[in-house]
Amino acid sequence: MLTVVLAVISAILVLAALASIILPLLPGGVPLAWLGLLVFAIGTRFERISVLTIVVFFVVTVLTVVLNFFIAVLAAGKFKASRWGKWGAFLGSFFGVFMWGLWGTILGPLVGATLGELLSGRGASHSVRVGLGAAIGIVVGGVINIVIVLVMFGFLVASWF
Repeated sequence: MLTVVLAVISAILVLAALASIILPLLPGGVPLAWLGLLVFAIGTRFERISVLTIVVFFVVTVLTVVLNFFIAVLAAGKFKASRWGKWGAFLGSFFGVFMWGLWGTILGPLVGATLGELLSGRGASHSVRVGLGAAIGIVVGGVINIVIVLVMFGFLVASWF
């Protein structure tokens, strides 16, 4: 009975993590999915999900969180952004969600990187290209987060049987 309760709680946490990636104003993401795995692992005394699995997913979670902070900057850099453009992408990523909600996750880095490039004296065409690169980075980061959460959910479901 306890295993069923833990399985339900863990599934809710992982599904909430998936929702928080799609709706970025909800807190959580990959760390919430990891917490779901941890709850189930501890509750089943690591008989169904090993300590090694929890540690590996913890490392993946930490790397994902760090990547999420810098993915717009890294993507803008791939499109030859200046220092101003990279700062714009970073600040746009941070403030975009608060200013424009769900759309701010993409618009923030796009606008921030574009404005940063324009402030650095680059042309409009290059600036927009860098902004689009930053936005593409955010989308790619979101896809990576979804894949990681789905893999964690797969481990959770597999451990039920």
